[in-house]
Amino acid sequence: MDQTPSHWLVKSEPAKYGFDDLVRDGRTVWDGVRNNQAALYLKAMKLGDETFVYHSVDGLAVVGIAKVVREAFLDPSDPAGRFVAVEFAPVRALKSPVTLARMKAEPVLAGMAMFRQFRLSVCPITPEEWDVILRMSET
Repeated sequence: MDQTPSHWLVKSEPAKYGFDDLVRDGRTVWDGVRNNQAALYLKAMKLGDETFVYHSVDGLAVVGIAKVVREAFLDPSDPAGRFVAVEFAPVRALKSPVTLARMKAEPVLAGMAMFRQFRLSVCPITPEEWDVILRMSET
C-alpha cells in the first residue's frame, strides 16, 4: 500500500488567521469549514499529509506548508455536530510566495481543483502540482 502523504491546499484570510499565526501557535484546529465538498476533503486527510496554506482575500498567494497532526474529528465550532475539523502544524514558510496570478499563468497548473471550484477552502493537490508550486516558490 502506498504510504506517500497526500497533498492539499487550504485557504485562509490572513487577517483572520494567517500562516504567521500558525507558526506562532505551533498548531491549530482548522475548523469552520461548512461546504460539504471541502468537509469531505478534510475527512480524507491523513496524519502527516502536507498542505499548502493559501492566503485568500489579501495576498492571494501560497505562502507556507503545514502538515496534518490530527485527523478529522467533530468540529467544536459546529453545534449541530455535522462538520469536521483537523489539526495542522506548520512545516515551513515558502522562500517566496506563489501568487494566484503566477499559478494561473503556469500551464501545468491549469487543471488544479482550486481553479475548477474556486470557492472551496480545501482542495486536493496532485503530486505534479505540488512539485511545480514548490519550484515556483524558489524563484
